[in-house]
Amino acid sequence: MAACSCARIGGMMVMQAKWKGKGKGKEKSLLNIRAEGAVETASKLSGVLEWENGKRLQVQRTPIAPHVTTIRSLDWDRDRFDIEFGLQNGTTYNSFIIDADKPTVIDASHEKFKGLYLSAIKEQIDPSTIEYVIANHTEPDHSGLIPDLLELAPNATVVGSKTCIMFLQNLVLRPFKSLAVKGGDTLNLGRGHVLEFVMAPNLHWPDTMFTLDHGTKVLFTCDAFGMHYCSELVFDEDLVAIEPHYRFYYDCLMRPNSRSVITALKRIAEKDFSLVATGHGPLLRYNIAELMNKYEMWSKQALEKQLATVAVLYVSDYGFSDRLSQTLARGLTKTNTGVEMMDLNIIDIQDMIECVGRCAGVVVMVPPSSGSANKALSTLYAAVKPKQPIIIAESYGGDDEPVDTIAQRFVALGISLPIPPLRIKEIPNEATYQQFEEAGTDLGQLLSQKKTIEAKKAGMPINIAKAIARISGGLYVVTAMRGTSRGAMIASWVSQASFKPLGITIAVAKDRAIESLMQVGDTFVLNCLEDGNYAPLLKHFLKRFPAGADRFEGVQWTPSSNGSPILIDSIAYLECKVVSRMETSDHWIVYSHVTDGSVSKPEGRTASHHRKVGNYY
Repeated sequence: MAACSCARIGGMMVMQAKWKGKGKGKEKSLLNIRAEGAVETASKLSGVLEWENGKRLQVQRTPIAPHVTTIRSLDWDRDRFDIEFGLQNGTTYNSFIIDADKPTVIDASHEKFKGLYLSAIKEQIDPSTIEYVIANHTEPDHSGLIPDLLELAPNATVVGSKTCIMFLQNLVLRPFKSLAVKGGDTLNLGRGHVLEFVMAPNLHWPDTMFTLDHGTKVLFTCDAFGMHYCSELVFDEDLVAIEPHYRFYYDCLMRPNSRSVITALKRIAEKDFSLVATGHGPLLRYNIAELMNKYEMWSKQALEKQLATVAVLYVSDYGFSDRLSQTLARGLTKTNTGVEMMDLNIIDIQDMIECVGRCAGVVVMVPPSSGSANKALSTLYAAVKPKQPIIIAESYGGDDEPVDTIAQRFVALGISLPIPPLRIKEIPNEATYQQFEEAGTDLGQLLSQKKTIEAKKAGMPINIAKAIARISGGLYVVTAMRGTSRGAMIASWVSQASFKPLGITIAVAKDRAIESLMQVGDTFVLNCLEDGNYAPLLKHFLKRFPAGADRFEGVQWTPSSNGSPILIDSIAYLECKVVSRMETSDHWIVYSHVTDGSVSKPEGRTASHHRKVGNYY
């Protein structure tokens, strides 16, 4: 028996139906119940193609609504993404076909899926009949195969935001039909499929938009509300499994753009949809209200906690400017520093002047030596305020404006450069991304640290602060390595947490650089410092390292079996693998299983740590 109802998601009206089945009497949320009857959802899987190093690629084709089919490119073994955050369960790139009077493809796929993806398209429709290709944004994992689609459908019109069409002209490299749309514009495909376009820039790409099919109530959102999680389950039915990935994806990609998230949610507040067709991971059907409300809650919390704001000026579609700027922005948000992302290619000069004027700091990704972005840079010199801290970073685009010239101009204006310009001498790797994230964290701490300490002191009565300081801890050095990235930190909030399997917990502050190397699935080493003989190591690892600096220079160490450094002067070590993380207001409680360990000094005792007050360290 079905009964229809509406759920409100931050003002959005989402049509739902609740069905009470026989037997156990449990309610199950069913969305997309329509007069046409149920949609056949049987999936068709392609064969598995082995990619580089034996990584598996596969394509899944599934109807999700009347005349609407998703083609999900399953990247089973991908373990890193563009901004170099680790993936535990691979990812998917979701594309969609609307088989209407005017056949339409919404978002394409990653170019490494070319053969599999185009074969799936041909099995679904005659590609020569495609009339529209909707590009919700032009990041390569969603637009990489648009040129190949246009080879099969030369008369198709590419639809996107004005910025999107401009970017695609540099991707396709030949004339093509295009239609630039604005928010509120509609496109009638026939058979009841009327598309409405909603502009959602900076989620997390400057040209992003959403597409709503009024005929089926499917909202196509590309990156927004997605997650990196590869599974044959097309929809979000296993909430327990996907929730951590949903949150991790938000933190990495969306939190730096939390203000834009709030704006996008307002723009779809009164829209009527019952399925969220995301660009990555499972589509949202069963838990729309809960999962979309989390975006609103997390974004509001991020804005409320902001102690300062930084303008991050980058150049979309130039070198690695966009990806590196997102990484640096993530480092800023780890310190509760707000970010305003601005694309120098399409920026309104007056908007940039106002943005820089209200921000406490500025990040400049070096633009090419000519063009509109370079002209905007000329205006920036007059817009910055005296002593306003600025980070200058190369974009590795092949034609970067000389970074030293830019630095000298700012210094001559009395501008503070808290760290030397970030230089890139080769294609960015994990160590490069780590350097940029750490640079963002350093700038955020510079701008917010005084307010942070004051807030901590004011938030706890002194008698409680002194009492909680009586909880003693040991002294340890946590070391981690992932690819070319290495990190270390002094830790004292460490405790054994389980026997079988043997597990420990470590509290890691959210603004620690090493936090990015201690995600679920990552490995590290816990090094125990020796009582009475810990001062040299403590002094070394407590000092402030420049962004990207080698924490282990001058320290004797040997690699563990998981690759992380074992400190020669430690009295014991434990090799660990992160199993789960629990969030608190300012720390992550990282629970890990111990996989190996040894004692180098059997008579040694672990150094202990005692504080005078417990409201900060």
